[in-house]
Amino acid sequence: MGISSNDPDLLKAARGEVLNRPPVWMMRQAGRYMKAYRDLREKYPSFRDRSEIPEVAIEISLQPWKAFQPDGVILFSDIVTPLPGLGIEMDIAEGKGPIIYSPIRTQQQVDNLLPLEPSKSLPFIKTILQALRQFVGNKSTVLGFVGAPWTLAAYAVEGKGSKTYSVIKGMAFSDPTILHQLLEKFSTAIATYVRYQIDCGAQVVQMFDSWAGQLSPQDYDTFALPYQQKVFQQVKETHPDTPLILLVSGSAGVLERMAKSGADVVTVDWTVDMAQARARLGNHIKVQGNLDPGVLFGSKEFIRDRILDTVRKAGNWGHILNLGHGVLPETPEENVAFFFETAKQLNSAAVER
Repeated sequence: MGISSNDPDLLKAARGEVLNRPPVWMMRQAGRYMKAYRDLREKYPSFRDRSEIPEVAIEISLQPWKAFQPDGVILFSDIVTPLPGLGIEMDIAEGKGPIIYSPIRTQQQVDNLLPLEPSKSLPFIKTILQALRQFVGNKSTVLGFVGAPWTLAAYAVEGKGSKTYSVIKGMAFSDPTILHQLLEKFSTAIATYVRYQIDCGAQVVQMFDSWAGQLSPQDYDTFALPYQQKVFQQVKETHPDTPLILLVSGSAGVLERMAKSGADVVTVDWTVDMAQARARLGNHIKVQGNLDPGVLFGSKEFIRDRILDTVRKAGNWGHILNLGHGVLPETPEENVAFFFETAKQLNSAAVER
């Protein structure tokens, strides 16, 4: 896959090209804050149906595109979507998140995991991504996404979302042998899944290590970073031209470590000043972010000021404008519209003032 001047802006920014304005999209841009989504949810109450029935997932993925024309259109999915293909049965409960029916706690369970064959267990992903590419053409970049090994392991071991992560930390800190084997298997499976998404049409893929920020820096170096690196290395071997983004929630303490992951772009959350993040990451790493999602509850003037502040601090190179995390469910839709309008009207002259 060569580089073409017709490529959409987000893809160019992720590769490090200088643009007139940073491309913009929003994490969780398809979802509960949109009336169109809530209407569809009534018809399809199961999250797995919404994300795994191709025509429904395609429609949901395109709702924000049709409303706001962001520079990125992301596959509507969940990070636990590939788990059934590994033999880990799960469901996604409305408002509660993933539930794993038999949490992984034993050597036998790890030994019994299946290798991921996405074309067999995740055929809907191909249908969805191909349709998104066809629909947006070169007007937007199609993003795929996956969960990182540590975060998927946290779900698989805890059995559900957690505030303390005591079960997986207990395993990590008392007898990590099983956990490392699980992380190894997940790394291989996720790399396979990323490659599959790229082959099906994803132009950029974001890996969510949402829970790695719950680790101390030394434990991040043991349980998160090496497995992020394994995924990215395996993908780069076969797909060197596809930019990869890494997100870690609550990442202020591990930013420098994220830069060592092999990701092309690091998502910065709002607990770090963007200028300081740039200095800490070094000038070879591109950045994404980093408005507080709560900013979208402010006045239009406030939203505009914060956008300008972030864009100025990020500079005119290698920045994808985004929130530091997902858009919140109660966010006024007109403020999301204003965020996109403002971002798309920026030009380098206005930003430098």
